[in-house]
Amino acid sequence: MEKDLVTLTIDGQKVQAPKGTTILQAAKKAGIDIPTLCFLKEINEVGDCRMCIVEVEGRRGFATSCIQTVEEGMVVHTHSPNVLEARHVILDLIISNHSKDCLTCTRSGNCELQALANKFNISTIEFEGERTKHKIDDVSPSIVRDFNKCILCRRCVSACKKVQKVGAIDCINRGFESCISTAYDKSLNDVNCTNCGQCIQACPTGALHERENINDVWPKLKDPDTYVIVQTAPAVRVALGEEFGMPIGTNVTGKMVTALKRLGFNKVFDTNTGADFTIMEEANEFIDRFKANDNLPMITSCSPGWIKYIEMNYPELLPHLSSCKSPHEMFGALLKTYYAQKENIDPKKIYVVSVMPCIAKKFERQRTEMQNDGMYDVDAVITTRELSRMIKQANIEFTSLEDTNFDSPMGEATGAAAIFGTTGGVMEAALRTAQDVLTGQDLKKIDFEQVRGEQGIKRATVNIAGKELKVVAASGLANAQKIMEEIKSGKADYQFVEIMACPGGCIMGGGQPIKNSKIRSEVDVRKLRADSLYSIDEKSVIRKSHENPVIKKVYEDFLEKPGSEIAHKLLHTKYYKREKYNI
Repeated sequence: MEKDLVTLTIDGQKVQAPKGTTILQAAKKAGIDIPTLCFLKEINEVGDCRMCIVEVEGRRGFATSCIQTVEEGMVVHTHSPNVLEARHVILDLIISNHSKDCLTCTRSGNCELQALANKFNISTIEFEGERTKHKIDDVSPSIVRDFNKCILCRRCVSACKKVQKVGAIDCINRGFESCISTAYDKSLNDVNCTNCGQCIQACPTGALHERENINDVWPKLKDPDTYVIVQTAPAVRVALGEEFGMPIGTNVTGKMVTALKRLGFNKVFDTNTGADFTIMEEANEFIDRFKANDNLPMITSCSPGWIKYIEMNYPELLPHLSSCKSPHEMFGALLKTYYAQKENIDPKKIYVVSVMPCIAKKFERQRTEMQNDGMYDVDAVITTRELSRMIKQANIEFTSLEDTNFDSPMGEATGAAAIFGTTGGVMEAALRTAQDVLTGQDLKKIDFEQVRGEQGIKRATVNIAGKELKVVAASGLANAQKIMEEIKSGKADYQFVEIMACPGGCIMGGGQPIKNSKIRSEVDVRKLRADSLYSIDEKSVIRKSHENPVIKKVYEDFLEKPGSEIAHKLLHTKYYKREKYNI
């Protein structure tokens, strides 16, 4: 192994690094910080912005440290006067063509360009001149593009192309007219965008952000004639605290509920209860298909970004989808029927707000299929980030809040529902119920570690009721594509498939707190959030959806049984072929 090590000097410090290592990586190992902007580990390593330039003795010009590999005997200077002056000029040029409305920008305080400007003490712009003016694309229900704030780092392009293999955006035009856009420069709403929001997570500035719905919710909270109910997804509770400086993955369920009550919501319910209903319906649907050997493999349908992807790219495989609505849509339908009847509330006066880690839920909410008797199941979707902004607007000191429980009777959920927020969780929750139903026993082995973990694709064979069941859980649309191609070609022999649009599942959704490139390269954010959800599951008194007393009561009083006529009317839906482009 020693012969594969290269010895070099960085800022007077002897450093050893494996052959093929970049100067940036070697410097980081030695504790030397080199600023970056376009760099995103394993996603965008192209050296476009040049902020990471360094001097290498014996060479003319500067070396771009994020792509330049180390060499034996190399002498590197990362903070020489020439390097610092060049970086200052580069940053000045970037800012000169950037919208400077930082005070009103959604990324203020969490903008990598702003952070560098502060670090380099940019107080005046030397290269003032005519600035490129771009239109703002706000047609999509999920994503707003403001390329007046774009710095052409191409991180969003790489996330869309490499991570998701969708390719909805790319660089168009040349020179000063260059910008990131879509086919024919159309709105994201009219091209093959799946609304997953991974481009937002990759963006270092405010050029991409979610379509905000806060201003739809505030008036409803102030209206005495509107009964406003809020529900929160499992992934939100293990990420919201990060917006208030708490450690990544902290479970803030109790504080979150308290904050929501202080904001004025009439009832605060848990989408995990909706997830338990999803498992009841999905497990029942799977058992029926499995026994009849019909439309297998069955593929999960709770990720709206994934649903839009399959509608556009694999419409011939739509019969394999579960017909179940996603948990928050199921829950919204029940709140406007069962709960409204029980509490004697006019359903037309109920306004359901879903707090989600996912911006594709904004698109899903307004699908025509997601309504009953002329009313949408859910009236507004806000992200984890939007909820944090509402809490800050209300001047609530989040970290000082006491813990409060969800409201009854629709706030009780199981550990199975909690793990919905991470890849493999939906499958594991469904298998817990499916095995009990098929065996007629209360089985104690309920942890399916085979479908847990960080891998983008997790294949496993599990034994249920004496039968071998081949399953696969995939997260990220690039991995979904691989599984779909296996099924399409007839090479796959799975019976059950879970797909999540976002890599790692909902915990890494497009609406979750945004981490800068440095944190993303040093910390396994996905694991910290996932571990927190599994901890919630392990500490839960009830860990199987079919054992939830609220679920039992609603089926007994209202839904009759999983798969009943009324259950199908309220909790199931259909999906259709969708054109990729509306040109």
